[in-house]
Amino acid sequence: MTMQENGYHYQVMRRAIDLIDASQTPLTLEALAGEMNMSPAHFQRLFSKWVGVSPKRYQQYLALGHAKALLRERFTTLAAADGAGLSGGGRLHDLFLRWEAMSPGDYAHGGAGLSIYWGWFDSPFGRALVMGTDRGLCGLGFAAEMGEAACMEDLRRRWPEARYQEAPERLAAWVGAAFGEVRGETPLYLIGAPFQIKVWEALLAIPSGHVTTYSEIATSIGRPKAVRAVGTAVGRNPVSWLIPCHRALRKSGALGGYHWGLPVKRALLAYESARAEA
Repeated sequence: MTMQENGYHYQVMRRAIDLIDASQTPLTLEALAGEMNMSPAHFQRLFSKWVGVSPKRYQQYLALGHAKALLRERFTTLAAADGAGLSGGGRLHDLFLRWEAMSPGDYAHGGAGLSIYWGWFDSPFGRALVMGTDRGLCGLGFAAEMGEAACMEDLRRRWPEARYQEAPERLAAWVGAAFGEVRGETPLYLIGAPFQIKVWEALLAIPSGHVTTYSEIATSIGRPKAVRAVGTAVGRNPVSWLIPCHRALRKSGALGGYHWGLPVKRALLAYESARAEA
């Protein structure tokens, strides 16, 4: 499936979220398909091709109570972190990632002297703005809820002194690997303050299809009382999807916030849950 097809499928799924939320009872396949002006058979094929499960099953993952179920059944206890490492690697989303962090001194200069390439790409979750340096991806934001202009402004103001150049061809191979289009490794270049880096590295330890809590992250980095600061750092994660801030929930099972819009967070969690069972 091409990323353009994936983007179309996300738009269909996004409409489904609104319909499911507006309904007092679970919708039948026929009812959902009818609202989408599709035949039940076509709707079933579309969803199964996109995420690997039926619309009925996916509807369960989109339900507002799904996050609480994830906390009960797929909660991840994070191992205590040994300080802020500046590099690492691992397997995430069935993808291979490696990452390194900009030094605190360089970060303090706001990206001065840094060349950042950017481009727009289709993704399973709508249009994605991707940014990267010669060392790896440093930004990935979703425009489905906030719009492309706001998404661009949001990422650019994080590194105001950097030089920006539109060059999607320099990022395409990494993006293809990130969204499962091609096999390969996706390098990440984390640009943030030391505390933020520690939080983002904790996020990288949460397996796909699982979740954790903001308080668990705070404990794992040795700052158990800094739950609010952890929440802020999670929200400042510049590389969504790959650094899985969507897997962080409140203790109550509430979704908490999501920088790129809560419908996107719900879609990400539902997508991963479905893939885990497909």
